[in-house]
Amino acid sequence: MQVHISHSMNRITISTSNGFLDFAKVKVAARHLSYRNIFYSMLVLAFLLPFIFIITALMTLENVGKCSTINCLGRKWGPAFPPFDSSLRDSKRILSLLSQVAAETVPKEMNIPESFEDLIAEVGAKNLGTRTSILKLRAMVEALDKQVKETKLQEALYKHFASTGIPKGLHCLSLKLTTEYTSNAKARQELPSPELVPRLSDNSFYHYIMASDNVLAASVVVSSTVKNAKEPWKIVFHVITDRKTYAAMHAWFALYPLSPAIIEVKGVHQFSWLTKDHVPVLEALETHNNILWYYHGDLGVGTNLSDSPRLLASKLQARSPKYISILNHLRIYLPELFPDLKKVIFLDDDVVVQRDLSPLWSIDMKGNVNGAVETCRGEDTWVMSKTFKTYFDFSNPLIANNFDSKKCAWAYGMNIFDLEAWRNSQITKVYHHWVKQNINANLTLWRLGTLPPSLIAFDGHVHPIDPLWHMLGLGYQPKTDIESVKQAAVIHYNGQAKPWLDIAFPELKPFWTKYVDYSNEFIRHCNILES
Repeated sequence: MQVHISHSMNRITISTSNGFLDFAKVKVAARHLSYRNIFYSMLVLAFLLPFIFIITALMTLENVGKCSTINCLGRKWGPAFPPFDSSLRDSKRILSLLSQVAAETVPKEMNIPESFEDLIAEVGAKNLGTRTSILKLRAMVEALDKQVKETKLQEALYKHFASTGIPKGLHCLSLKLTTEYTSNAKARQELPSPELVPRLSDNSFYHYIMASDNVLAASVVVSSTVKNAKEPWKIVFHVITDRKTYAAMHAWFALYPLSPAIIEVKGVHQFSWLTKDHVPVLEALETHNNILWYYHGDLGVGTNLSDSPRLLASKLQARSPKYISILNHLRIYLPELFPDLKKVIFLDDDVVVQRDLSPLWSIDMKGNVNGAVETCRGEDTWVMSKTFKTYFDFSNPLIANNFDSKKCAWAYGMNIFDLEAWRNSQITKVYHHWVKQNINANLTLWRLGTLPPSLIAFDGHVHPIDPLWHMLGLGYQPKTDIESVKQAAVIHYNGQAKPWLDIAFPELKPFWTKYVDYSNEFIRHCNILES
């Protein structure tokens, strides 16, 4: 017997195989369920059944037959069958619970476990639900996060106090040198000797100016400058210090001169012009109650636990008492302090000179007063990303209406000053004006210091110089590129980690210590060590 199915699936013919054409034709009426669909379904099943058989056999061999749920089979069949993936559903459920807990407030009376082990023990002992367990975990994480931030703030405060204090060794050095000044005539000898005094105002020499109350730091600046100079006999150093450090500073350079360079040491009290009567803003800086509180009050005020360690250090550094010191504001009076000089280089006491600086005198300043490295562009996005917005509060209309927030800032620390051009400008007058404005605004225009008012005063009078002349950030950038340090003419340890402190970065300290004579009797007696 043979069965023939028509192409339309609506006729079936049956014939016998005995040679007779007895056959029956069966007409199939159209149904809602098409026989064609049934036929194709049977073909698909016939194709899938062998695979189902193979999978079933493998699962049996692997003891999967013990699975009693669809989830179990889904896990064994793997990620190809996500509807059965229980881990995916668990993940979504956990995410849902986390979202719910995040929107809730942790009860104040909740007992917060101190460790993850304590949390596990409490969950097991009290049979806590999933939601409650997650809420406790959240409270524990938030408490630990707060502790970490408080620790970072405390660490930043300790570093601030370490950076603003005087190390025992440096205090000892100053005291011993002061004693030497009173008892040793050689330590009191005139600096420079009388026959060399005319060179102090001779503009054919290279004049460097530094203001410092740190004898050891000052000695490194002078020593590194002289030792790396091609013509050291043309160098004249004017070292200015305060009254209390004058004897020690004078004694050091009298006992250890760096011939053939000429060194002059003067105290602020020896400049008759530099008095509070002539410079009333200095008196305001020293006596204003808000200023005194800002630098000597609660340093934690104004800081935020969410601040990064770098930002915390920056905020605290801005409140260093050195910013109200006359030595820090001294550079704005250079034209009056040195009326006979035409061009000078001013160096901070936390720099090291690594190359001959004489080419700086031949730079064409194009009529500008201040030759400085700009700090708004460079590979180091933290050190070299400073604009006016970094220093000033542009939410204050007095600042916003007068200055451009995107204007490039520049660096103090190694500056070429054309004193002749300066005397023909209003720079010092503008400086005084804006310092008074900030005092009247209750110190809200900027974080007090000398750079912000100088950015205003020298605006339009700055000549950019090559960044290789002055590399910054060695006092707060721990990832400073060592090769770049080696290539820079002047490296600047601006920041808290000064090279003479224990908090200095070990990999950057040797660039400074190489200019310290640790065999010197005063340094040895004060237990000042290289490491």
